[in-house]
Amino acid sequence: MSTLLEVSGVSVTFDGFRAINNLSFQIGDAELRSVIGPNGAGKTTFMDIITGKTRPDEGRVIWGEKSVSLLDMTEAKIAQAGIGRKFQKPTVFEDQSVRDNLLMALKKNRGWVGVLLYRPSTSDLQKVEDLATEIGLYQELSRKSGELSHGQKQWLEIGMLLAQDPRLLLVDEPAAGMTLQEREHTTDLLVQAARTRAVVVVEHDMEFVRRLNCKVTVLHEGSVLAEGSLDHVTSNQDVIDVYLGR
Repeated sequence: MSTLLEVSGVSVTFDGFRAINNLSFQIGDAELRSVIGPNGAGKTTFMDIITGKTRPDEGRVIWGEKSVSLLDMTEAKIAQAGIGRKFQKPTVFEDQSVRDNLLMALKKNRGWVGVLLYRPSTSDLQKVEDLATEIGLYQELSRKSGELSHGQKQWLEIGMLLAQDPRLLLVDEPAAGMTLQEREHTTDLLVQAARTRAVVVVEHDMEFVRRLNCKVTVLHEGSVLAEGSLDHVTSNQDVIDVYLGR
């Protein structure tokens, strides 16, 4: 499996506090990875660096087959290069239908004139129906997004990211606030997405991480403390000491 993203020797300091400390991380082309760690471990800053929101003081972030540096790119250019990010709180257009939310998200090279004149083609509408089926919202296509449950809004937002066809999907705590049934569907959704792209899931919930059944990276004080299966990392004494506080 070829490496899609490589972070190497990255450090970043905020007001004298070293949030990321000589961090190295890599993920392959179609791989599911879970990133865990206690509060303040650097999980959000790690995602901020990949998406261009935070610039590291040192290190490299290399992307894709052409090995381009993400550090030379703006947030918008990084998104266009194929990196999508889902924050913890879902942000959907609540007054618009599920269908319209997905249509707006479809990958299109549209200037503002294109946006104003945009009329969905048959293939656009078909793609939206396929996406809605994939995320489990086909029956809700005509509903206003604001009427959806918390879990359904999360799925819609994942669908909106998938509509942009990213090669890497960064997902922040997708299971938070979900019912058991919703969490199971979310697991299936992420596992399915990782068949054709890289998916990084930052999560606190160990049961959810166990269900994902993927390689786990443990962060602590801004660097990688351990990596491997969940069983492997949770039996590591260093991880037990920092994570479980025993």
